Amino acid sequence: MNKTTLTPAAELAAKASKKPYPNDSAEYRKARTALLVEEIELRRHIQRVAAQRRALPLGGKAPTYKFLDEDGKTVKLADMFGKHDTLITYFWMYGPGRERPCPMCTSLLGSFDIPARDLTQRVALAVIGRSPVARQLAFARERGWCNIRFYQCVGDDFARDYRGLADDGSEWPALDVWKKERKSVRHCWAGESGGTQDPGQDPHGAPDPTPLWTFARPDTRRARNQVVSKARVPERQLGAGIALLTSCYAGRLRTFELRASAHACYKRDIDFNVRR
Repeated sequence: MNKTTLTPAAELAAKASKKPYPNDSAEYRKARTALLVEEIELRRHIQRVAAQRRALPLGGKAPTYKFLDEDGKTVKLADMFGKHDTLITYFWMYGPGRERPCPMCTSLLGSFDIPARDLTQRVALAVIGRSPVARQLAFARERGWCNIRFYQCVGDDFARDYRGLADDGSEWPALDVWKKERKSVRHCWAGESGGTQDPGQDPHGAPDPTPLWTFARPDTRRARNQVVSKARVPERQLGAGIALLTSCYAGRLRTFELRASAHACYKRDIDFNVRR
């Protein structure tokens, strides 16, 4: 964000509110203008954080890990980049001990699937799990996903090193960005918000890539490790959901704002992990 003097948020909000919507009450318009001030400030803060993220130096060199692709071929992180120099990986909570994947991981990947076609024009995108790829793909096809590449960890070193697997065996989601430099792979950024949640919250980032955290009512948010059964979220709250995905391109971290796809599951009562 440049250092140009910005118009105060209150002034911008007042200007934008001069023409109310039909039948707005004075009480509503006053409250909506106050909220707009906060939304403008939030937008500016997100831009400042994005600039700070882009300025990060490269992280550590990644150890040599092995993975299995859809064809059962053994690959390394460097192989996942394809033609790109940047790779985004998401480790999702779908280990062999789980009957169904984590509901929030499911929601997140659903919002990644369609934008993945646009993202992969500039960066590589890979989803990594501890279950066999065939099992991951079966669930993906059940959800209607078709643009995401899946890999299986060989062993648990990767999951443990990059905070996807705890010592007690519990899994956690891990969003990471990598930069390829000649024959080495460097870690660029990771979501490190686990354990930073405030009272009454489940762990999630800021800004969080899962639109449900901000568009769903508080009583529809369940713990990650619980099965979500008929969580009622109105369609209007999700149709305009924004998925924020961090990535780096040409060695510089950027923030892509991607409109979350409205899958059929969002057009009725959300039923993440309940067998039909």
